[in-house]
Amino acid sequence: MACPSIIVVGAGPSGTRAAEALAKAGIRPILIDEGRRDGGQIYRRQPDNFTRSYEKLYGTEAGRAKALHDSFDALKGQIDYRPETLVWNIADGHVWTACGNAQEALRYDALILCTGATDRLMPVKGWNLAGTYSLGGSQVALKSQAVSIGHEVVFMGSGPLLYLVASQYVQAGAKVAAVLDTSPKGARIKALPDLLALPGMLWNGVQLTRALGKAGVPIHHGVTPVEIIGGADTGVNGVRFRTPSGQEKTIACDAVAVGYHLRPETQLADLARCEFAFDAGTHQWLPRRDQDGRASTAGVYLAGDGAKILGARSAEASGKLAALAALSDLGLPVDSGETTALRRDVANYARFARGLAKAFPWPADHAAALPDEAIICRCEAVSAGDIRSVMRETGAIEANRAKAFSRVGMGRCQGRYCGLAAAELIAAEARIPVEQVGRLRGQAPVKPLPIAIGEEK
Repeated sequence: MACPSIIVVGAGPSGTRAAEALAKAGIRPILIDEGRRDGGQIYRRQPDNFTRSYEKLYGTEAGRAKALHDSFDALKGQIDYRPETLVWNIADGHVWTACGNAQEALRYDALILCTGATDRLMPVKGWNLAGTYSLGGSQVALKSQAVSIGHEVVFMGSGPLLYLVASQYVQAGAKVAAVLDTSPKGARIKALPDLLALPGMLWNGVQLTRALGKAGVPIHHGVTPVEIIGGADTGVNGVRFRTPSGQEKTIACDAVAVGYHLRPETQLADLARCEFAFDAGTHQWLPRRDQDGRASTAGVYLAGDGAKILGARSAEASGKLAALAALSDLGLPVDSGETTALRRDVANYARFARGLAKAFPWPADHAAALPDEAIICRCEAVSAGDIRSVMRETGAIEANRAKAFSRVGMGRCQGRYCGLAAAELIAAEARIPVEQVGRLRGQAPVKPLPIAIGEEK
């Protein structure tokens, strides 16, 4: 039997462990990644000439980051590694890639998508001002350029990443003006039974909060963002928010990092014709997969946060599990005991993730309260009022129809940052469940390509 062609997309925790399992089985997979170096976003490597320690760069996850990096370094000679390469389409059993101005179509017998996640954002009036970043963007600035996004930074949103990035900024010596958490503090108590599924990770979260408090960073819970204050010429100069008691407060700052958990990068799964289902717990459409990572499309496997947000540790387990599923489906031997253990690990991480969703809920109701002048789609400058006007004039209450009339989601990010919030706004205005609004369909190219891209290799 000829050696099967297996492609892994993504060199983060799940992609690295998937490639490692394939190499161990005697397969030389093609590992494609947009990044210049491995590690994904969570374990993004610093440039070669940077010398910050793992403890400073990754905090409580330093040991796991180093272990993953060491594993990848040992793996390089056993894989066909293609960094700085974009997968922009999947069709007819081929993956279409672009590297610089060259493109290539690669055939596969099995495709393991480890695409990771990106920031999940809820717009607020003024978030289009210079100096407003996503949590992930602010983290990239720190890890890749060793710079803070501002002299005094406010971190606003909800979820573990909010506290992680704020603590990383404190560790780096940056001035954190405040952490504004939209989730009520009491929600964490209700979520405790699920969070106790992984007491070590729960303790890490407690340590992050304590470290921020020890550094003198004010933390406000249960807030409602009102406005990011500033001007077109000056950028951000403050944040106005409402406390649970209804009192409005303003904090001076020159930069804001915003984020509400993460959202899976599912565009490639969509192009691979995978079926999706609405997840009520997180208010997101997710690709269907079985317990081992098999998608509804034969030969396609999904792992890590690109399938569902379960965290970096789960990503490592699910990446290996998806690789074992692919090997089994290709008729190659796998250890059933290892598969069973990995399933158990992923199930435990899933329980913990359910707890996080309860402890740090997505503020869907904030979309309904956005004023008409608030920008929803920053790429196309589409406001909340524009979407409401389109709904009144055309009756468009389905996501793709609203996109066609308003241009929301048509910009460079292809709806990654505005699509979920726009759906919540439409649902609130139409007074229907958000799942009835549907989801924006993925289209190729999933990200912009160079105009000068050459012919296929």
